[in-house]
Parts: sequence; C-alpha cells; structure tokens
Amino acid sequence: MARELQITFDAHDPKALARFWAEAIGYIHPGPPGRELEPGCDAFEAWREFLAETGVPESEWNSAAAAEDPEGKGPRLYFQRVPDGKVAKNRVHLDVRAAPGLKGDERMAALEAECERLVAAGATRLQRHEPEPPMSAGFIVMADPEGNEFCLD
Repeated sequence: MARELQITFDAHDPKALARFWAEAIGYIHPGPPGRELEPGCDAFEAWREFLAETGVPESEWNSAAAAEDPEGKGPRLYFQRVPDGKVAKNRVHLDVRAAPGLKGDERMAALEAECERLVAAGATRLQRHEPEPPMSAGFIVMADPEGNEFCLD
C-alpha cells in the first residue's frame, strides 16, 4: 500500500516560505483545525486568530506553516522554523514540472517564462542547462527565498 508523503523544509520564516511555494506550484494554505475557510479567506489570518484564541504565545505564531495540493493529489509541504541556517547544497531537491511534453526552443521558452514569474515571487535564478538529447531536455536551476535549490523541468 502506498503511503502519503509530506515534504518538510527547515526554515527561518515558515510563513514566507509556505507563501512562496504555494504560489510557485499552485497550492493552498490549510486553515486551522476545525475551521472551514470561505473562498478568498486568508488562511494565515485565520491561523493568527486561532493561535491568539488558543493562547499560543505570539513568539510561536510563525513556528510552522504548510501548503497543500487543492486537489489532494500531491504531497503536503510543511515548513518548520529552525535556528540554524542552510550550510550546504541540498541532497534532495524538488523538480517543478513547468514544461511537460514540450521540447527544444518551445520548452526552454516556457521554462524561462516560469523562471521570470518565480523570480518576481522571490526565487533566485542559478543556472540554465541547455537541452542535450537524448539524456536531457534542458532545465533551469533556481533557489527559493531561503536558498533551497530546485529545478524548473
């Protein structure tokens, strides 16, 4: 039997990283336990109210955040605050499938357009790899706002 998967990121600012990744891959932010969020409701505001009502100290309000696939198919992303910073290259990274089925110039143009959108959202472009058929269709290496590498594929 297959298991559900959650990908956990260590972060300095879980809320900001959750916002970035939700924007990057079309995910949503889940609401607090037992609360249904109306369409268009700010999940982070709902969490702020929930945490205040339940007596959680304000210093802990940004200790974790999440982003979820609105269709419930993809893995949940969880962001937890940690004191230490990133010190080396990721051993695991995400590939954002931004140009499935496209090839050559059309593929690279689609990846460039997505790269521009994500740079505007806070990502950093690191390196472009040209197509090298038959082994590589080309991709762009990027980093999220906290420096975690990922690829536009």
